[in-house]
Amino acid sequence: MKSALYLCLLLLGLQVQGQHGSNLDEQQEQKIPHSPEDHFQAEGENLAHVKIAASNADFAFRFYKQVREEVGNKNIFFSPLSISTAFAMLSLGARSNTLSQLHKGLAFNLTEIEEQEIHEGFQRLLQLLNDPHREVQLSMGNALFIDDRLKLLQKFLDDVTNLYYSEAISSNFQNPPEATKEINNYIETKTHGKIVDLLKSLDSGTVMVLVNYIFFKGYWERPFNNLATRDDDFLLDAKNSVKVKMMHQNKDFNIHRDEKLSCWVVEIPYKGNASALFILPDEGTMKQVEDALLKETVSNWMQSLEKRKIYLDLPKFSISGSYDVKSLFEKMGVTEVFSNQADLSGVAEKTPLKASKAIHKAMVDVSENGTEAAAVTMIELVPLSAPFPLPPHIKFNRPFLMIIVDKTTHGILFMGKIVNPAAKED
Repeated sequence: MKSALYLCLLLLGLQVQGQHGSNLDEQQEQKIPHSPEDHFQAEGENLAHVKIAASNADFAFRFYKQVREEVGNKNIFFSPLSISTAFAMLSLGARSNTLSQLHKGLAFNLTEIEEQEIHEGFQRLLQLLNDPHREVQLSMGNALFIDDRLKLLQKFLDDVTNLYYSEAISSNFQNPPEATKEINNYIETKTHGKIVDLLKSLDSGTVMVLVNYIFFKGYWERPFNNLATRDDDFLLDAKNSVKVKMMHQNKDFNIHRDEKLSCWVVEIPYKGNASALFILPDEGTMKQVEDALLKETVSNWMQSLEKRKIYLDLPKFSISGSYDVKSLFEKMGVTEVFSNQADLSGVAEKTPLKASKAIHKAMVDVSENGTEAAAVTMIELVPLSAPFPLPPHIKFNRPFLMIIVDKTTHGILFMGKIVNPAAKED
């Protein structure tokens, strides 16, 4: 039984019209360094990851609003951090207006943060997220699959391996089925078998594929008792509903009632330094809450949380989202990197490149707990006479939002909207 399983992937294809010969030196897999001092350094010496957190949050909410326009009233789930990391890594090789558009699209303002600090921030982020001592199971990494005829510039190769701990894997793109299978096998391994055959085919002329993945499995600090889970109605709209498995807890949670936006905010912590924010808009106020999604809004919610006993109902759900990031980025003003005007001259020698494809898939699975041992039956007894005042009953039985926050890095790992918990995965 899984408590919460989050997986996501950003895959970026680069293609070229002219081909150039030369072999890629084999690169060893980059091991992300850790030391006992990591956590102390995070507070003192290197705060670049804190500086990029604000921009990453801005990007997360901008991207969310673009996805909402595209998909309408459907489930949404993605990892803004996966997308930011992949394009920040690509920006190492971008120049001139292509680079400016990427910075603007990713919400980086170079009057507030230096370009080198951006990459150092992601480097630190990768170190902290991959810390093996964390209680949550979390891994994030990057890979470049490179045509063996493409000669990468040494500086680009050094930067992606040293700053982004990327693996560089020599591939034969002249045999597209073989290269596709190799990339899909890598993805399947890194996502523990959860994302299979993501890449259907390679565009002709593809010479490099950049992959970023995140795998996260977290356990609630206090699991839901599966004996309390029951069938219930989830209201899709005023007229329609679906049956769901509704989990229940009657405990103290950090909650906030935002009267201005007419919504409840409930924080459910994981073991380890991460938590899930569940936002329940009052009936008819979802758009109002979505429009107000900004880093300032979420920061205000986090600071306003107060521990309070509530009756909580939350559905079990398993949903996924697949997105054409190229199309979404173009609507956000990031166009040049995908066009023949692209300047990625910092990537490879004498080879004009452009991004031809960018796809992202994420999935989430939320249930009562996550360990076999937690199946041991526990019966809670509560007093017959209710304490006064009555605890609020917060029932997530209508569309709601979900944001996964990593407290070590102040980063938004995932976010989404659950419109129909019973929807079949795409």
